[in-house]
Amino acid sequence: MTGNADARRDLFDLILEGEIRRLPGRVHDVLDEVPLVVLDTPTPDLWRELEEHGLVDPRARLAGLHTGRMRTHRSVEESASAPNQIFLFRDGIAAMSGGWPSDIEHSEALREQIRITLLHEIGHELGLYEDDLDALGYA
Repeated sequence: MTGNADARRDLFDLILEGEIRRLPGRVHDVLDEVPLVVLDTPTPDLWRELEEHGLVDPRARLAGLHTGRMRTHRSVEESASAPNQIFLFRDGIAAMSGGWPSDIEHSEALREQIRITLLHEIGHELGLYEDDLDALGYA
């Protein structure tokens, strides 16, 4: 599966849809309010913005990203700010899982990394910091 980008995307998206279905109802509520954007890699504009703010090493392989303010840090006065988003990056997640599997029967590591990354970014939306997520096993 390493050579066909469309097949990799299809496999990733199929696994992601299954992981989303397995989430509890309250977590689904978060995804109803915060857009989930799935890309192969961060866009050049997104990389530039992250680098300008010193948030990401330009050589890093990014798996996921939460943008905006955590729910626990918002106030009513911030209603005009840009909406929060959760990004998942297929290539970064695949790299963290050990690479693209040959087929769905060999995709357990990819499935696990998708789940961890998705829950990690949802955790940021709910107000959890990196240390909190690490303690929960989602880092």
